[in-house]
Parts: sequence; structure tokens; C-alpha cells
Amino acid sequence: MNESINDPSLAMSGWKQRDLPGFVGTIGPLWTKKVGTAWRYGVLTSARHANPAGIVHGGFLMSLMDHALSAIAWEHCERKTCVTVQMDCQFVAAVHPGAFVEARGHVVRATASLAFVQGAIFVGDESVLTGSAVMKILVPKD
Repeated sequence: MNESINDPSLAMSGWKQRDLPGFVGTIGPLWTKKVGTAWRYGVLTSARHANPAGIVHGGFLMSLMDHALSAIAWEHCERKTCVTVQMDCQFVAAVHPGAFVEARGHVVRATASLAFVQGAIFVGDESVLTGSAVMKILVPKD
């Protein structure tokens, strides 16, 4: 899966580059875009995202999915910190370096302490990874 795209065309399409601290900052740069009320999260892949077989590493895709689903839960849960308790992913197509990967998702249900989230990563209109997660909603102690 490969779709030719570059940084200027991302910005022209409404994507904003985010320079985030910590681990997520090392896998990006991360791009975000709000579509309606939903946020999307993307990365323009390169050779540094490839595994020894020359395709984008599954661990990178899972890291992007984990970040996106937790951010989606965070937004849904009034910006309370959400951490991953469990996540399942299915790889449905290979991604080649140079492709722009875009994570989308939604909260299926949220309780006082857990959020159940589903999502997928796309290259263009084609799904390359699907997944779901259970997020623990952390409530600050008084």
C-alpha cells in the first residue's frame, strides 16, 4: 500500500503537524486533522519506519493505533487521562515506506472507569490495520 503525499500537501489539506514529547514524538512527526467532530492522526512514513523486509513495521502501526485510540478516548472522556489496558490489532494489508497512514476511531462505550474504542489505520481509502482497545480512565485523586 503506497499513496504519494508530502508535507506541503498535508498542510494544504488541513493537516497540522504536532511536535509531541516522549515516545510518540519519536515515531512521527504526528499529523492531526479534525473532520466534523472526530480527530484523525497520521504519519508520513519513510524508510526509518521499515522492517528488514522493507515494509512498514507492524510495531510502528500498533504504536500509532495505541496513541490514536487513547487520544480519542481522552477527548470523549472530558480529557481525563486514558491508558491502555488491552488492545487487539489485525494487519490487513502491507504498507510501503512513503505512504501516509491515517488512524481513525470512535468510542463504542464508556463507563465511569473504562472506555471501549475501535479504530482502523488507512492508506487512502484502504484499511491496512483494524483494532480495538479497552482504556482505563484515570480519575485524579483529590
